[in-house]
Amino acid sequence: MATEVTSTTKKSNAHYWLALKFIPRLAIHKKLRLVQEIGLMKLFSSVTSIPSLHLTEKQQSAITHPDWDKINKVITDSKLCGSDIVCFDDEEYPERLKQIYDPPLVLFTQGNKQLLLEPQIAIVGSRGATPFGRENAFVFAGDLVKKSIVITSGLALGIDAEAHKGALFNNGKTIAVVATGLDRVYPSRHKKLAHDIVNSDGLIVSEFVPGTVPKAGFFPKRNRIISGMSYGVLVVEATIKSGSLITARCAVEQNREVFAIPSSIKNPQGKGCHWLIKQGAKLVEECNDIIEDLNIPLKTGLHLNLKSEQEALQSNLQEKKNHQEDLFNDSLLDNVGYEITPIDVVVSRSKLPIDVVLTQLTILELKGLVSAVPGGYLRI
Repeated sequence: MATEVTSTTKKSNAHYWLALKFIPRLAIHKKLRLVQEIGLMKLFSSVTSIPSLHLTEKQQSAITHPDWDKINKVITDSKLCGSDIVCFDDEEYPERLKQIYDPPLVLFTQGNKQLLLEPQIAIVGSRGATPFGRENAFVFAGDLVKKSIVITSGLALGIDAEAHKGALFNNGKTIAVVATGLDRVYPSRHKKLAHDIVNSDGLIVSEFVPGTVPKAGFFPKRNRIISGMSYGVLVVEATIKSGSLITARCAVEQNREVFAIPSSIKNPQGKGCHWLIKQGAKLVEECNDIIEDLNIPLKTGLHLNLKSEQEALQSNLQEKKNHQEDLFNDSLLDNVGYEITPIDVVVSRSKLPIDVVLTQLTILELKGLVSAVPGGYLRI
């Protein structure tokens, strides 16, 4: 049986919002309606019957007898993993997120929670992205943070990770929205990336209580937060059945702009982007294609570009070479794109001597996997 909080026990604002969160099987918009009609504290202190919403017995019991022990444990566990709790009515809660149909009632945050109030662009895409796609995510993120825009993504493999890295490399800020409790990192290979985000004045966000493990159904819920906090969503690469298209759909439902980078028609990782463009997403080739469509209050003069774009690319590729776990395809074929890929780019991506690259490319051409064309090679 749930333990009652005595009259002398001090309850924070977070206690009440968590109590509201834990009302079982009641839609978020109905919970917010209760707060609007009755008041948050009053709801859990004196109301004994709420007939207007036809609550079940379990829902009524969760209001009249909240499980304060469970709520206290969540607050304690949150502190133990170094996270803060941002409630729906807190000043740090992002205003744009309040506008969506089902905003999370509480957010658990690690890092600089003031970033929640900054203009954000979401960058999402395939976990199994091509080298071309990963480079695009890295470069676009770098270009956007130079305009003082925060990059928001999901800490996933592939495009998400490169977006976070591109922001960090260019001295910008990034937010990772995750589908687990903040006492763990998923995927585990991104522990260093998560650490780097927080230590670079970035932010990690979750609506899930500490102890929550990743489940398939949690990722679409995470995606609505990624798009909900952002002015727009850039899809870099995505298959037709990609989770990134779920984020794009959330963005449309939330009246956010959707942008997509085109690819070769023979690239399966580009078909989702092409489908989005057919449906009305804006085709983008450079950062300004995004900025000109959005009414974002930009700051100027706050970011100093210390490294050239080429240096950024080279450093990122070297990092991936030093950390093998960040490479998803280590064969030479995976370094040849569906667009014309110059020899020097293949050498740079693969980190192999040019004579080895030329030999292997000849073998791949004989196998019918690549084709030599003016300017380089094409993946077939």
